[in-house]
Amino acid sequence: MFRLAFLFVGLLAVAIGNAAAFAPINCNVLSSTNLATKTRLNAAALIVQNKGGGHGELGFQLAKKLSSNDKIDSITILQDDSCNMKSEPFQSYASDLSDDVTVVYARLGDESVDAKTMQKWLGGDDAQFEYIYDNYSKGPEGSSKALLDCVKNWGCCKLYTYVSSAGVYQPTDTTQFPMGEDSTPIKESSGQAKMDNYVSVECNLPLVSFRPQYIYGEKSNKYDYIDWYFDRLTRSLPLPIPGPGTQKVSLTNSQDVASIFAASLDNEEAAVKQRFFNCGTDKLVTYDEVAYLCAEVAGIPKEEVKIAHYSGDDLGKGKFPFRLTDFYVAPDMAKEKLGYQGAMNDLKDDLKWYYEDYKTRGKKTIDFTKDREIIVASKSSEDVNVYDQYITTEQ
Repeated sequence: MFRLAFLFVGLLAVAIGNAAAFAPINCNVLSSTNLATKTRLNAAALIVQNKGGGHGELGFQLAKKLSSNDKIDSITILQDDSCNMKSEPFQSYASDLSDDVTVVYARLGDESVDAKTMQKWLGGDDAQFEYIYDNYSKGPEGSSKALLDCVKNWGCCKLYTYVSSAGVYQPTDTTQFPMGEDSTPIKESSGQAKMDNYVSVECNLPLVSFRPQYIYGEKSNKYDYIDWYFDRLTRSLPLPIPGPGTQKVSLTNSQDVASIFAASLDNEEAAVKQRFFNCGTDKLVTYDEVAYLCAEVAGIPKEEVKIAHYSGDDLGKGKFPFRLTDFYVAPDMAKEKLGYQGAMNDLKDDLKWYYEDYKTRGKKTIDFTKDREIIVASKSSEDVNVYDQYITTEQ
């Protein structure tokens, strides 16, 4: 059973009576003032977790991974309290996390938060952490800057692990794939790039920055990437895929992403020296292969899969979840520098449980107007009348 601390940000105090009313059943509610008094033999880890989305499951999986690491004996998740506690992974905190994990809910989106407030959230003046995993910050402002001020004051940080994004890359016509950490240009004006610079240069902290891409998982709350395929396959609709469909994609299980994060503990010096690491599976697939893998698990014969290739340059990407051209990463650097062994999960196998979950979630309302426009404009041989029932009833 994990420990749960509810913090009411506006009051800067823990209201135990009110917290108990909101706590999941059978949870032990722990006052944040006790966090710093927990017995420590090794080091403490702090995971700062956003409210959800593509990175929403990473804090949960990382906490499970760190619980088995000998270097860590105390784990705290500082959770943005704007998360939906009825959705995954947040509803599984109580049942699935071990008793060395404490969860503190705080209003991380409050731009007025300062270091004093942050320190109170984390347990008071004596609270400090050697390993920080920042899966929240989009730039060095607000609660993100407040946290960094605290980390500087502690003076004990061994690794500041920042969860950036492969979306910072800006490949050129000469970029070789998979995109390399040291060879691919990035968008310097992005919040992630500014965060990298602030942590390493302005704060002079031992930064390790990971760049994940296209994450899925059993506790995810974002399904866009793979759902796009099932949404069309299960309705016998065409799959408008831009380009030749041979473009590769790195669809990575959140458990493997967490494993890459944790791998930096095995070689901290090398991690800090290299600093930037791509974070994706080494089991790459093409856009078309994803379609056929999804069809297979849904019991749809390959010959019934209606893939319609078209010019993305002329018609755009519509609702398609990936880039028009190749845009993928691989964990080669993590393997070389951190001893990462590679992905333990395989998309083909994972699609079995994913499809069952997809069916449980039920069919949702989808606007297929853009799909129809692409099929018509591309002069595809597919029958556009198949959209009629969905465009008239599902808008």
